[in-house]
Amino acid sequence: MFNSKILKTISLLLVFLGVVMIPSSAWSLYYKEYDDIYAILLSSLITISSGFLLYIFTYIFKNKKQMYKKDLSSVDAFTIVTVGWLLSAVFSCLPYYLSSYNFTFIDSFFESMSGLTTTGATILGKDFINIEQLSHGLLFWRSFTHFLGGMGIIVFSIALLPLLGIGGVQLFRAEVAGPTADKITPRIKQTAKLLWGIYVGFVLFQTLIYYFLGMTLFDSICHSFGTMATGGFSTHSESIKYFNSSAIEWTTIIFMFLAATNFTLHYIFLSKGKFKYFKNEEFRLYFYITIFMSLLVFSNLITNKLYSINFETFRHSFFTVVSLLTTTGFSTENFELWPDSSLAICFILLFVGGTAGSTTGGIKIIRSLLVFKYLYYELKRLLHPKGIYTLKIGGKIVDENIIRNTLGFYLFYIFIFVFFAFLISLHDIDLITSLTASASAIGNIGPGLGDIGPYDNWSHFSPIIKLFASICMLLGRLEIYTVMVVVSRILWK
Repeated sequence: MFNSKILKTISLLLVFLGVVMIPSSAWSLYYKEYDDIYAILLSSLITISSGFLLYIFTYIFKNKKQMYKKDLSSVDAFTIVTVGWLLSAVFSCLPYYLSSYNFTFIDSFFESMSGLTTTGATILGKDFINIEQLSHGLLFWRSFTHFLGGMGIIVFSIALLPLLGIGGVQLFRAEVAGPTADKITPRIKQTAKLLWGIYVGFVLFQTLIYYFLGMTLFDSICHSFGTMATGGFSTHSESIKYFNSSAIEWTTIIFMFLAATNFTLHYIFLSKGKFKYFKNEEFRLYFYITIFMSLLVFSNLITNKLYSINFETFRHSFFTVVSLLTTTGFSTENFELWPDSSLAICFILLFVGGTAGSTTGGIKIIRSLLVFKYLYYELKRLLHPKGIYTLKIGGKIVDENIIRNTLGFYLFYIFIFVFFAFLISLHDIDLITSLTASASAIGNIGPGLGDIGPYDNWSHFSPIIKLFASICMLLGRLEIYTVMVVVSRILWK
């Protein structure tokens, strides 16, 4: 199950994770918050030491037959990604757990898993500890986990740790598990570096814009992490509303939209100067859904006379739709107070997700597009049984294996959603909260309706619900199959 190649890769991943914890302590040092410097540096030391010990163990006890095996199998890659993410969440929770804020281990694990999977669900708030009460070091680490998870910590390792030198393609496909996990360049390391180069470039550019619009440097960096990772962690309890700036809100809308767009399209535009966004069928549908849903919410709000007919109302409508559609979870308004029709739209958006090849969660638009086309062609086959039909997306014929994979993903997704919602309801939680908490966890969204609205938190849930929610976040982030392959292998063995 765990050969030397797998253990070596995971050990290097832990060393890398421990090293990137260190800069967070600098923020506590800068703001003279000395209590949590110890917690962050001790967490870093534990993580790095664990990685080194695992590496030494692997080197001493490695199987000689595997010494000359250069490539990983697909199952090995799935194991690395699943176990790597799980251990990353465990070690990433140490700064919270060892801090002076009395986090339980489950709460710490929930917060770190939410950060790494870019879910944005949090236990911080009025029922536990307000976000503003945390030290700047912990707040930075909290947002930085978004940055790591945004494009995938495994892809990040492939790009920056040439020591791995093994199984690059398999790891990339396991990490980027959507229907379009294609390489931009022939070499997987180069692809990973290009993806992360674009990702980091967007983060830096957005940070500069935020800073010039009036945010502090700290807030600018943290909110850029949360935006480009479509995560949603904020340094303030009121989220983006805290800044009370229409310019900041529009900037956030634009970058949320870009973050949920296939990064291959960004690469084509930035490297070749070709604007091919609207030639992509999935992007066109993504754009139209965003505009249509925003106008629908806008018209619903003004019809019910909750808001005036003005540009500000449209901005709030547009912001909320983009935030939920891209699975980011930032907020400018308490949409729980909106009319039922708008709430129904918000609930639907919890399942949609952005485009494949982006940092977003959810089902992804390309899968829904494929399923609806499949249903249409099935109806045509019933009407004309002898006809020959091919399913195409973007002018290309879709392979039968991809169709079966997508249908299977849909069934898995719905089953997990229903099961977790039922599990939550068994703990005397109302139906709306149960349904949206389940959809939010597996869709990596963060806020929902009921007791987990945009200005609520998850601290009131029992430890068992938080643990299951963390598992759902991981399933959603790795798009189910990656985790299920590993689990099924363990069970069958």
